[in-house]
Amino acid sequence: MAGLSSKSFALLLLAMSFYINSSFAARITPHSSTEFIRKSCTATTYPKLCYTSLSIHSSAIQTSPKLLANAALNVTLSSAKSTSTMMSTLSQGHGLKPKEVSAMSDCVEELSDALDELRKSIDEMSNAKESNFGLMINDVQTWVSAAMTDESTCGDGFAGNAMNGNLKTTVRGRIVNIAQLTSNALALINNYALLHG
Repeated sequence: MAGLSSKSFALLLLAMSFYINSSFAARITPHSSTEFIRKSCTATTYPKLCYTSLSIHSSAIQTSPKLLANAALNVTLSSAKSTSTMMSTLSQGHGLKPKEVSAMSDCVEELSDALDELRKSIDEMSNAKESNFGLMINDVQTWVSAAMTDESTCGDGFAGNAMNGNLKTTVRGRIVNIAQLTSNALALINNYALLHG
């Protein structure tokens, strides 16, 4: 390397470093957005549900951990909204026992709180700036955790034997699904925070 000036040598090192880094990145970067989603979902508690609920949004997510976390929150919000609407309708049905009506009413209230927390999380993530990333991610993690607690409380209202079998099965199935989606969203948010930091 005797013939190279220090400037040329520095440029050569920079070029080699770029080549090595880009080659390494090519090996560890998923080849497609669906593969990125599949790999990211392995960090969740319910990876199959994670993949099936998010892979349909792969073109919007691409290979962005932030967009993946946002999509997970939006999928969760959509599911929680439809379940809340279904429960409001069911609670007004005839033939329900007072305990069932009460459990449904409580559950609708809990889901309303969860919906607010999920909406706040989505808004916060979309308005995040680099300067407030730590504060933003802490708020989002807190709200999504609170939504999980609300969903769990809702599900607890249907744990007793005094509930109608079909009603109990339908409602608990929907609540469990929302809770699992929320858990997955939180795991993807946590993963995004780790990758960012």
